[in-house]
Amino acid sequence: MIEVEHLSKTYGATPAITDVTFNVEQGEILGFLGPNGAGKTTTMRILAGYLPATSGTARIAGFDVHKNSLSVRQRIGYLPETPPLYPEMTVEGFLYFVARIKGVPAGDRATKVKYAMERCNIQDKRGVIIRKLSKGYRQRVGIAQAIVHDPPAIILDEPTIGLDPRQIIEVRNLIKSLAGNHTIILSTHILPEVSMVCSRVVIINSGKLVAINTPENLMAQLTGGSGYEIEISGNTALAKQVLAKLPGVGLVESISTAGIHGHTPSEENHTYLRVISQPGTELGQDIVAALVRAGFGVHQMQRVSATLEDVFLQLTTEEKNLETSTETATAKEEGDA
Repeated sequence: MIEVEHLSKTYGATPAITDVTFNVEQGEILGFLGPNGAGKTTTMRILAGYLPATSGTARIAGFDVHKNSLSVRQRIGYLPETPPLYPEMTVEGFLYFVARIKGVPAGDRATKVKYAMERCNIQDKRGVIIRKLSKGYRQRVGIAQAIVHDPPAIILDEPTIGLDPRQIIEVRNLIKSLAGNHTIILSTHILPEVSMVCSRVVIINSGKLVAINTPENLMAQLTGGSGYEIEISGNTALAKQVLAKLPGVGLVESISTAGIHGHTPSEENHTYLRVISQPGTELGQDIVAALVRAGFGVHQMQRVSATLEDVFLQLTTEEKNLETSTETATAKEEGDA
């Protein structure tokens, strides 16, 4: 449904994205992740037809976003980070306006507007002036304008930013409900949201694609899927240096002083570390031995599973590339079977 091949965009002498390639299958939700300034919004604006690429190609439903811009815009719904709303219009009036400018035939507009309002659960707000809506409802209206013409592809840039936890859950469930009938690219900084909503993840850093795979495969490839949380006494910075030198260590970080899984620390001078292993390594004995040799007290230690946040931090801080095709992981899984 969405094909991106060797896409690059340069502003003067500054590259925003370089040689970005990925595909999104029909009905799939793809998470698009990266730190601020990584090139996420640039990529999404190119796909939406708002920016021309410097080189490379992008196609949506078979249409080139540059050569067939009008055809592409008829087939996508786009929600930028700031929803493009007219605050003095009513919800229903705004959606009728959007349906008209997106080319929905006059005879179909009532049906399409009703569909969008029902999917976004804003029927009871149809007559309300948009500026009077809460942030969560404005975000829903933003999604409604993206789907009012029933496009096969939807691009959502930070759709839950600024929402409270309940609103985030509601919008997340809405996005999940759109999968299947629509192909979705979702850009977000809320990493647990990606694990809950997206079937695959693209991670971009400094304008370059560094990983494409399922969240589960990314965690397994990068971290081996597990590690340890440790309560120690001693100099935290020195302990992190000792552990980082161990072969097979992928990540060492401090964790909350609230303790391991909510346990209260036994002493005020105790601190907590998390150590994530690289694939195919088992570090339990080595971690304890290294800390004891260096004179640290080890008071408790517990195995934990790695998270998508671990993957994101390691890829975007150390710029470690993973295999960028799900085909590689799939082939390995089939071979193991």
